[in-house]
Amino acid sequence: MESVTGMLDRIGCGYLLLNREKKVVEWNAAAQSTFERQDEAAGTAAELSAALRRLVANVPANFLPGSLSWVVIRSAADRPVVLNEGGVIAPDGTSIVALLDRDNRSSANPQTLQKMFGLTSAETQLAMRLAQGDAPLEIARSWHLSPTTIRSQLASLFAKTDTKRQAELVALLGRISVLP
Repeated sequence: MESVTGMLDRIGCGYLLLNREKKVVEWNAAAQSTFERQDEAAGTAAELSAALRRLVANVPANFLPGSLSWVVIRSAADRPVVLNEGGVIAPDGTSIVALLDRDNRSSANPQTLQKMFGLTSAETQLAMRLAQGDAPLEIARSWHLSPTTIRSQLASLFAKTDTKRQAELVALLGRISVLP
């Protein structure tokens, strides 16, 4: 179970660990932040339990003992989507509720990127900005560099990561964000 919660932590996903009575017994900072962005009190286990009940009040949600459930939060105005995974994840009867806030973006660890692909500091920073959704021209302007310099660094990024298009590179960076 610690491997599941550790992975959720690494990808910036909030989680709540519920006991058999569906009361929150453990949570991470991302879960607390997610509820605070929804204007919910989230400082204690009782407040988090109440916030979760309110979040899923109008949607079918059945957090079974031993299960992993995903609550996808689209925006404060929309109802969340609850997805349940089959199988036993937590053998002790607790359940894990993963909170996927679509407005919250996790990013890869810059040191991991440098080690995996042999990137320079400039290439790493460019990769991080691209992963956040910034366009190469925006980046060139904000860094006071020529578009040619950014294109050159982007070409080097493609070669080092074995990708050919910016979308492919960004997808790769998203997958890598789960690594420590």
